[in-house]
Amino acid sequence: MSLEELRKKIDEVDNQLVKLLNERARVVVKIGTLKTKTDKPVYSPDREKDVFDRIAKANKGPLPDRCLIAIWRELMSGSFVLERPLRIGYLGPAGSFSHTASMLKFGQSVEYEPLVDITSIFDEVSKGHCDLGLAPVENTKGGGVIETLDALIDSNVKICAEVQMAIHHSLLGNCSLEKIEKIYSKPEVFAQCRNWLSATFKEAQTIPVASTARAAQMAANEPNTAAIGSNVAAELYGLRIICENVEDIANNITRFLIISKEDAKPTDEDKTAMLFSTSHKAGALSDVLDVFKRYGINMTNIESRPSKKREWEYYFFVDFLGHRTDKNIQEGLAEARKHCLQLSILGSFPRATELL
Repeated sequence: MSLEELRKKIDEVDNQLVKLLNERARVVVKIGTLKTKTDKPVYSPDREKDVFDRIAKANKGPLPDRCLIAIWRELMSGSFVLERPLRIGYLGPAGSFSHTASMLKFGQSVEYEPLVDITSIFDEVSKGHCDLGLAPVENTKGGGVIETLDALIDSNVKICAEVQMAIHHSLLGNCSLEKIEKIYSKPEVFAQCRNWLSATFKEAQTIPVASTARAAQMAANEPNTAAIGSNVAAELYGLRIICENVEDIANNITRFLIISKEDAKPTDEDKTAMLFSTSHKAGALSDVLDVFKRYGINMTNIESRPSKKREWEYYFFVDFLGHRTDKNIQEGLAEARKHCLQLSILGSFPRATELL
């Protein structure tokens, strides 16, 4: 076949795709009507996982699974609008890594709400002003994000999903490297770039701010100032990329939580997040962990935060494999409660297995 004939064939297939996609959309509208009548949420993480797994299983190539899933993410984004427009709260301003993760997860068709801090994300979801919120919780270099852990203690929202995104930091500014006197960024970002910063700068002051996008905004308006953030932020705020990939570890990944008013239904690959506190006595934490071991509950992460109510009392955050409705988990948690002052399930959700 000639080039013109092959292109004509593509045009014919494209026309069929448009027809089929709109046929799918008409079914989505009917689903949206049913969800409205039964007051069911528009976003269902368990259904999303089922769709992506089915698409990957049906794929015989030559397109890679990742390509098809990206197409279906955007297709589902448009479907949300047909059912009911979703509003997603994230740590702003525009150009933050949270903004990028939100768009990669939910596509271009939903509404995004930049918020000033992580606490505001939880508040807006709790009040119903945002349907969902996205908050960073853990980084492979910097560890747990304190603001998110503290917000989980005080909020009544649930974790309904998680996403993982590779993070690459750049030094952004409008002056030469030698003239930089101040550098803005998030505290966690400074931790992820600590070795590079100490080797590159001897006198420049590092100043923590609420987000990398806010850092870029400030650097754009101050002389002899730089920010560490994303290349997207550089483009948005008119900064030059002075140095790329300044993170200390190449495999730099941030895990984000998706929060909602309810968690997800079981799938075949789930995680559960819980929060508990114990008495200030020897072996208290060990007693809880022993229960997990006896019931075959496999932990994937544990973090601690001091209690704001009592001195020398700590909250522990634990992620483990499985859904809160699994029999062994229900029995294990019932016994673990006997050793805790407080135990709360923060949500069960599909486990993220790939990077955005």
